[in-house]
Order: sequence, then C-alpha cells, then structure tokens
Amino acid sequence: MGIVHTVHFVSRTLQLLFAIILLGLCGYLVTDNVIYKPPSQVNFMLFNSIWTIFPAIPFLAYSHRLLPARPSSKLIHLAVDAVTMLFWFAGFIALAEWYNNIIICVGKGCGVTLAVIVFGVLECVVGYRILFSLTTTLSALDAWQARGKRSAVTTAPETTTV
Repeated sequence: MGIVHTVHFVSRTLQLLFAIILLGLCGYLVTDNVIYKPPSQVNFMLFNSIWTIFPAIPFLAYSHRLLPARPSSKLIHLAVDAVTMLFWFAGFIALAEWYNNIIICVGKGCGVTLAVIVFGVLECVVGYRILFSLTTTLSALDAWQARGKRSAVTTAPETTTV
C-alpha cells in the first residue's frame, strides 16, 4: 500500500498548489475591481478554490487516519472526491464559455481572467482529469473492496478486580 499512499500524497499536494494559485488569481479579480462587476463564473472558481483548500483536501488527505475503516466512510470519501472533480470541471467550462463570448476586453482584468482560465485548464487537465480521476478511481476501488465487509470493533479486554 506504500505506492498508493505516495500517489495520494503527491496528487493532493499538486491539487492544493493549483487551488492556492487560483485562489489568489480569482481573489484578485473579485476584490481589486479589475473587472467592473466580476461574473458569477469567477465567483464560482473562487468558491472552488476555497472548497478545495479548506474542506476537501484536508478531509481527503486525513480521512483514512481519522475515520474508522468502514465502507460508509470510503463512500463518503469517494463522494467528496467526485463532487470536487465535478465542481472544477463545471467552473472551468463556464468561465471559458463566458470569456469566449466577450466582445471587447482590455486592461488587466482580461489578462488575469485569461490566467485563471489557463490555470483552470491545468487544474482540470492535470489536477483533476488525471490526478482526481486517479484518486477517485483509487477511492472507488477501495470502496468496492470494502463493500460487504464489516469493520472489526475492538473492545477493551475485560479486567477483574481482586
């Protein structure tokens, strides 16, 4: 199981790195008034970054250690992994479609929006198509292997008093 844990660690680290980069870029677009009124697509990408950095990656990285080894916990892990992958894919596609429909784009906002799209592509292709698909597949295989098995409940040995 050493290679599986290594793959999980490397993929989660890369996902976290891309999410931090996108958090900074999206935060700049939203707060610095670079764009007159940022579209909801940029706000959704900002949400994706926050979702990935705070609840998703810590849960996905430490759930194997914190939760008991039950089939239900593996299914929760799979669901969080799959939902995060779908969030990023939907956000990237929506932002790219919005940017494609802009007639005139000048200023810093266009360059930063294009950078968000480029990092969204990297996040989607490298981080989520490859890495999240890999980790989601590993989670699905882990959940599949755990189905029908009951976790062993350990109880303290009975002690007698003298």
